[in-house]
Amino acid sequence: MAEFTMELNDEQKEVRDWLHGFAADVIRPAAAEWDEREETPWPVIQEAAKVGIYSLDFYAQQYFDATGLGIPMAMEELFWGDAGIALSIVGTGLAAVGVLANGTEEQIGTWIPQMYGDANDVKVAAFCSSEPDAGSDVASMRTRAVYDEAKDEWVINGTKTWATNGGIANVHVVVASVDPELGSKGHASFIIPPDTPGCSQGQKFKKHGIRASHTAEVILDNVRVPGSCLLGGKEKLDERLARAREKARTGGERVKNAAMATFEASRPAVGAMAVGTARAAYEVALDYARTREQFGRPIIDNQGVAFQLADMATAVDAARLMVWRASWMAVNGKRFTAAEGSMSKLFASETAKKVTAQAIQILGGNGYTREYPVERMHRDAAIYTIFEGTSEIQRLVISRTISGLPIR
Repeated sequence: MAEFTMELNDEQKEVRDWLHGFAADVIRPAAAEWDEREETPWPVIQEAAKVGIYSLDFYAQQYFDATGLGIPMAMEELFWGDAGIALSIVGTGLAAVGVLANGTEEQIGTWIPQMYGDANDVKVAAFCSSEPDAGSDVASMRTRAVYDEAKDEWVINGTKTWATNGGIANVHVVVASVDPELGSKGHASFIIPPDTPGCSQGQKFKKHGIRASHTAEVILDNVRVPGSCLLGGKEKLDERLARAREKARTGGERVKNAAMATFEASRPAVGAMAVGTARAAYEVALDYARTREQFGRPIIDNQGVAFQLADMATAVDAARLMVWRASWMAVNGKRFTAAEGSMSKLFASETAKKVTAQAIQILGGNGYTREYPVERMHRDAAIYTIFEGTSEIQRLVISRTISGLPIR
């Protein structure tokens, strides 16, 4: 087990500087254009593929970093560049991790390369879990997968929503209920191959922020996929369902808590995204306050502005500390006894909203225009308190964890 440290090693620093350079030279110059266009920034994704950032190899190297700092460090730098474009670059990773975590070696080798394509023909993938009536309440999922034993096929029906890359993806990973009585423990994940009949894009959402990231509904109308598209295989699924049924009879709450713990481990990565956006806005505000003069002196000489910047710097640093601690705990198998994963996501998300709003205030009228990036950063920051569990859900998880009450 790696010791917890706040000091990046030489290799990590090299990767950080490389990512920062890409974010500064490629992502930032394109940010305003793709925000206005509200389209997937394919040229930027292609550039990321050419240098090796948009690839499973890069993502896996950071994911398996023994210190736990690889992913949060990478997320912070990319989202420092621009949240919408960064989400377009890392969004495929959600689907890839779903296959890595649950798939067989054959499934991993078959499908993940198709998710990314190559530098000359980039592809994207989508992870589809949320539904119109099942966002935070995952146990209420209505999408059903029924096994057709005669044909060794799964028939999937339902509607997914808020899917990053939904409908434009080469490969979709869909979570569906195979046993509704078991709630979230009755779910399974399926690969939907390219051009599968019945799988289509529904509504594309026109969003307040992260507008360079494609978000849409995915309609599943009698979608038939081979039995081999069930991640992990049917034998493994049957064994898991049998254990879940037994646990539901003898200790149902423990089953629910285990499901919540799975979500808990992924939340620090979202916190790191929020840290990147907050840091970006703070840096713009700091630079502006140093150079903008009013009444014959830089506005940073005014205590009202200086104290705001002090609070912003402190909050960003504290958020990073919480994210790094939770990331280290997750990688090294430390239990979140005080919901540290949710704490990091909650604090970093709220920090991003507050810091970006303060940045607008410091820039005054300029901050309210699209001529300066803090307006866009403020819009982007709003998503962090919503996706991967709202701030209200984080507070619920934290409060019930520290009180010892069951998480329902």
